[in-house]
Amino acid sequence: MNNLWNDKEAKEFIKDPLSLRIYTSRLLGRESALVLHGGGNTSVKVLEQNFFGEEDEILYIKGSGWDLETIEAAGFAPVKLDMLIKLAKLPILSDSDMVRLQRTAMTNPSAPNPSIEAILHAIIPFKYVDHTHADAIVTITNTPDGEKRIQDIFGPRILIVPYVMPGFILAQKIYEMTRDIDWSTLDGMVLMNHGFFTFHDDAKTSYDTMIMLVTEAEKYLEINNAVLTATSTEKQKEKLIQLAEIRQKISWIKGDATLACMDTTPESVQFSRLENLSDIATRGPLTPDHVIRTKPHPAIIQKDPQKDLTAFCKEYDNYFNRNTDGTLQQLNPSPCWAIWPDHGIISFGRTLKEASIISDIKDHTIEAIQIAEKLDRWQVLSEADLFQMEYWELEQAKLGKSITSPPLQGKIALVTGGASGIGRACVKLLKAQGAVVAALDINPGVTTTFKDKDIIGIACDLTDDEQVQKSVEAVVRKFGGLDILISNAGTFPPSESIEEMKSETWDKSIAINLTSHQRLLTACAPYLKRGIDSSVVMISSKNVIAPGPGAAAYSVAKSGQTQLARVAALELGSFGVTVNIIHPNSVFDTGIWTRDVLEKRAKHYGLTVEEYKANNILKREVTSNDVAEMACMMAGPVFTKTTGAQVPIDGGNIRVV
Repeated sequence: MNNLWNDKEAKEFIKDPLSLRIYTSRLLGRESALVLHGGGNTSVKVLEQNFFGEEDEILYIKGSGWDLETIEAAGFAPVKLDMLIKLAKLPILSDSDMVRLQRTAMTNPSAPNPSIEAILHAIIPFKYVDHTHADAIVTITNTPDGEKRIQDIFGPRILIVPYVMPGFILAQKIYEMTRDIDWSTLDGMVLMNHGFFTFHDDAKTSYDTMIMLVTEAEKYLEINNAVLTATSTEKQKEKLIQLAEIRQKISWIKGDATLACMDTTPESVQFSRLENLSDIATRGPLTPDHVIRTKPHPAIIQKDPQKDLTAFCKEYDNYFNRNTDGTLQQLNPSPCWAIWPDHGIISFGRTLKEASIISDIKDHTIEAIQIAEKLDRWQVLSEADLFQMEYWELEQAKLGKSITSPPLQGKIALVTGGASGIGRACVKLLKAQGAVVAALDINPGVTTTFKDKDIIGIACDLTDDEQVQKSVEAVVRKFGGLDILISNAGTFPPSESIEEMKSETWDKSIAINLTSHQRLLTACAPYLKRGIDSSVVMISSKNVIAPGPGAAAYSVAKSGQTQLARVAALELGSFGVTVNIIHPNSVFDTGIWTRDVLEKRAKHYGLTVEEYKANNILKREVTSNDVAEMACMMAGPVFTKTTGAQVPIDGGNIRVV
């Protein structure tokens, strides 16, 4: 394992002990083989003057909800050390009482809750304490002779602690074990099946020791030929319709729209093809902490995904009933990840971040499983121990808390013409309301327009059938399905009378303003039918109701698009898909309305530019965001019982009214 300490970087943090604590915490957080997504804990003990001028010993420990990789001073909770030591000496203490008492011992009430390992950090008599879930060490402990192997690697330099549930009982166990030991003889401490500690009065030495000892564990695995070699694996032809059906089933079980992110890397596909997959993949997680995010094990999808997912939920019910004491509230039985033999591994999440976290945990877990099998055998904690962690009182306490999600959380949307104007406004608003979004546009710049990970830009010529199909498939492959289609792309051809119209003007308008919408709808329909409360929103035009002279090519195409949407509403309604239409009038904050064009049109009507932009009954300008607001409303819960509707957004057009 690489040591990331950099003297030049470190100089920026040497001003005080907490700053150095921040620096080495970030070094640990940068290495995913040490900690994952909020895992691990670090602390530092300092002397601080209180309000009365007296010196208090304070333990600054990572606060709940903070990640080591990005932690700042505000992420550390300051707790009075003497109070924590007193708590360690109590004969019994519930974890909920421990959390409450730790909070009362804080010197800054606005700081986050201290880590549940605060008492444990307090009783380790060193200034700096580092706690990680090092893959190499935890993998070795997850074998039948794990304790002996740890002894063989490290000898008496390491204190080995049998697995104990995190929280007060773990701190109490270590307090009892270490009353009479000489801490100076120890380089670190292994918590079986859980994690690894190093400590020292110097921040760099504690960090260096962590890297050195983890490297020794990695070398032990290499010596014993327990390492993996990535191999190229030929993927089976993707079954994207089936993936959408899997995602739909998961969403139904969870009761909410859920993303299904498919990993088809060689590592995941190779793991999915292991002969003893159903055995080794279901023995348990890499660390008990992971069970809170991933459940004890993944689902295995075979020939009948619907049946397999139902069976997983039934077995989870049985698991709960076998272990509950009758006072616990059962969690949703849906799997958090699933292995699909020959295809890869799917991670589920209400948000892309949640699915990504589960995917990262999965990566480390499948690697550890295979390494442990090479070393000896993958053997984790008992079902009872995993259940105790999953149904920990601190986790149960969270269930009663009301959490409000954005209206489109977990939804998957596709927007055409997404690089600018109405399309771009729709993309941004869909994201703000919780959806993940694919923005399609003929402009290749769309691939770099959006920096958010929840938005992907895809360059696509919507008049090219192959590009359309590939783009839709890319969206399904990325997120697992499709729920929302905002068909917005269009063009406004030059004004030409019917008598003078060039054939290319007509053909181009029909191709872009009508045919491309039909091709896109054809490609999307199979996935929308397997979506969650799916909806189609067609961005049409007031020209459908009130055409103008010289706009035949545009008006006819938009009328055809509207009729296409009405038929789609009839055909897709039985599958629960709504199809609604918006008829905007001139939306002036789009590319076609340059300042020069606006001035010429305003002058033609004898108006100022501002008067021209609000030239409607309500005297209000219609913007791209106004149209996007309506489109998102049509894609959301308000319109789930409305289909085939045509709604103008024009400030009240006198020719329409």
